[in-house]
Amino acid sequence: MTAFITRCLRNVSWLVCLLVCLSHFAWADSISARRAEAELVDGQLAISTRFGIKLPPGLSEALTQGVPLTFRLEFELTRPRTTAYYLNLSQWFAPHASIIFKLSYQPLTDRYRVTIGSFSNYYASLNDAMRAIGAIQSWRVLNAGTLSGDTPDQVAGRVRLVLDISELPKPFQLNALGSADWTLGSNWVALDMKGRS
Repeated sequence: MTAFITRCLRNVSWLVCLLVCLSHFAWADSISARRAEAELVDGQLAISTRFGIKLPPGLSEALTQGVPLTFRLEFELTRPRTTAYYLNLSQWFAPHASIIFKLSYQPLTDRYRVTIGSFSNYYASLNDAMRAIGAIQSWRVLNAGTLSGDTPDQVAGRVRLVLDISELPKPFQLNALGSADWTLGSNWVALDMKGRS
């Protein structure tokens, strides 16, 4: 009986390892960071990012059929460790900051719309709209003064961009669970800290 359980556990651990590797490769191909920089200003981080996104055919088709796609840019502080630990604990292990990009297609005007909060912009092509997703300049994260007294070499953080499948209509959420086409996201990318403090 013990030998049987041991064999099952080995098979399960092998399967889990395989799934993790496959999901890593699926994510690595779909969204890649082109720019991930941060500058320490007034005890806050000012983050600038840009991502390259390859939208799978299934997602492109869903978009043209009227399904909006929601992308979430997430930031997480990793150093100084005590501040990072406190922020993780206070936000129940959620990212320390996030911003939402919503992409939709307007069939009447044949244009794509990208919405960030209450701000919207329209684009003539899907490629132009995709370049706007995850592109941000001097996004202030953390409360003012959180990193006061720290120098840029003492601070580190990371960002990632993911398709938020929880924002999809319910039937598409079920499709997303079983399809690699709907698993769209980047890996965590370390921020390149700039010199000004």
